[in-house]
Amino acid sequence: MTDDALVARLRAAGCVFAEDEAAALRSAAGHEDELEPMVTRRIAGEPLEVVIGYAEFAGLRIPAAAGVFVPRVRTQFVAKLAAQFAPPSSIVVDLCCGSGAIAAAVAHARPDLSVWAADIDPMAVALASKALARFGAQALVSDMDAALPASLRGRVAVLASCPPYVPTGEVALMPPEARDHEPLAALDGGADGAAMQARVFEAALRLLTPDGVCIVETSDHLSDATLAAAVVAGLTAHVETDDDIDAVVVVARR
Repeated sequence: MTDDALVARLRAAGCVFAEDEAAALRSAAGHEDELEPMVTRRIAGEPLEVVIGYAEFAGLRIPAAAGVFVPRVRTQFVAKLAAQFAPPSSIVVDLCCGSGAIAAAVAHARPDLSVWAADIDPMAVALASKALARFGAQALVSDMDAALPASLRGRVAVLASCPPYVPTGEVALMPPEARDHEPLAALDGGADGAAMQARVFEAALRLLTPDGVCIVETSDHLSDATLAAAVVAGLTAHVETDDDIDAVVVVARR
């Protein structure tokens, strides 16, 4: 298959960045006879990252697999702030870690930190463990912070999280590759989108040091609800944005 033919097939299937996707698919295929099945899967709607087996995130390749949330580019802002805010040799926790992208990016940027990641989904934690192994960081199955070591309570400098935050009624409006191929539990944030965010802020009260910070991804139209959830939890919060990658986060402190 020529490059032009591959790009044309992907573009006809609605792939906006067809040239980039064609290059990624060809590189991941290794041999020409492996390319066609991968192209067929992508045209059928599977996320590119799942087809090629990894997601590009903060200069790293994070393992990706069917049934696990694919990290978005905008979530790099959470990782960037977490690495920036963490004092030397402190502890950072990534809750609702999915495949471990935030934790891996922080551990890569700041080798001095002790980094933990947790998610309720064993499949996600298995991928996160692969992503974090080379950094000496740990991932474990946990409903929020419930299974984290008790020794972490009150000792975490930064709690970073990209919890599900799509309002239940808006999940059906998401692109097919998300709503049809990613687990609903990793997308649905409850009626107003802030239900899981509220649980992260509650965990922050248990985990953070007195001067610790909690960074939670949100969106423009949900930021007021996210801020409200932080305030209800007893935290002082504000919104920070990175327009270059369309990122919005709430930064909350005690």
